[in-house]
Amino acid sequence: MATIDLTQRSLAETLENNHIVFVDFWAAWCGPCRTFAPIYGAAAERHPDIIFAKVDTETEQALAAAANITSIPTLMAFKDKTLVFFQPGALNTAGLEEVIQAVKNLNIDTLRLETSPEDH
Repeated sequence: MATIDLTQRSLAETLENNHIVFVDFWAAWCGPCRTFAPIYGAAAERHPDIIFAKVDTETEQALAAAANITSIPTLMAFKDKTLVFFQPGALNTAGLEEVIQAVKNLNIDTLRLETSPEDH
């Protein structure tokens, strides 16, 4: 499956309707972003069960600001609407694959119990 473009308007619906969503924050002028793009696109083809979205930080400045993006590329991963990964910097193929597998294998219910405010 190809990557999709996310906007501030489509983000909530995308998270609501999909089990796992990866989001790449990028800009056309960013060299590392251009290097990461084909790696990210190939991962999208290998994992059709995951939504691979892209946010152009130039056209979606409010969304980038709301997501606290200070460096690009930045990769986020959500599982069941919960942010489970946030990292600036371009990953290579093996690194991205490790993150994908970790997110797939993550037990979100256990994570939510571990981070529940009642426990602190």
